[in-house]
Amino acid sequence: FKAPSRDHPALYRDLLRTNRVHWIAEEPPAELVRDKMMECHFRFRHQMALVPCVLTLNQDGSVWVTLVKPARAITPGQFAVFYKGDECLGSGKILRIGPSVYTLQQGKNREESAKKEEIDKIEPAT
Repeated sequence: FKAPSRDHPALYRDLLRTNRVHWIAEEPPAELVRDKMMECHFRFRHQMALVPCVLTLNQDGSVWVTLVKPARAITPGQFAVFYKGDECLGSGKILRIGPSVYTLQQGKNREESAKKEEIDKIEPAT
């Protein structure tokens, strides 16, 4: 897929899943183990700005990463690196990415037009 522009919504995602995370402390952070979720920051390219996210720990040691705002050009095979403040917590290889902002917008538009059609069926225009 080639997007029509560098900032096309098809390039942006706000959800990804890693393989089993390699934690620098060897164990996942206590907060993540206790709550199964934890706010932190992540990046997937060297020198990119850190992005706020929420990690959700899976049984197999992998994590779902939900970004506070969508990031551009996340690709399976890249490494997601997690930080709390200045401390690097660990990293995991990106295995799966969620639907793009573009796909989500298309789905929302389809739902809205379907709802409109249903309303039109119920209330015929006079």
